[in-house]
Amino acid sequence: MPLALDDFPSSAAFDAIQASLSASPADRKAAIKSGNAIFGFTLKNAGKEESWYIDLKETGTVGRGVAPEGKKPAVTLVLNDSEFAKLVSGKANAQKLFMSGKLKVKGDILKATKLEPIMKKAQPPQSKL
Repeated sequence: MPLALDDFPSSAAFDAIQASLSASPADRKAAIKSGNAIFGFTLKNAGKEESWYIDLKETGTVGRGVAPEGKKPAVTLVLNDSEFAKLVSGKANAQKLFMSGKLKVKGDILKATKLEPIMKKAQPPQSKL
């Protein structure tokens, strides 16, 4: 089931992250070990709001909703869709977005720092010229 929603163009990144985590059991295990938390994302666009999560505590999966059933995210990032697109593409820095008020963090802010390697999984491979 695709995780992307038409109203949230950047949400395709969650499908890319899921594909990356599913591609290799070793990569998934490493991501769980380094993340060790459930990360929530709330994206806003045109007056609408949707949530996704990345479970790097137990399953190494990505899903829609605030967190897997019966669980809570350790940290939730709240930002608009266009800023999330910049974040996952590497065109924006999470610290700068946070400092400028474009990114709100609810929960354990230190856990949020563990997300950068996971976000890189959503980026298309760089061509080596």
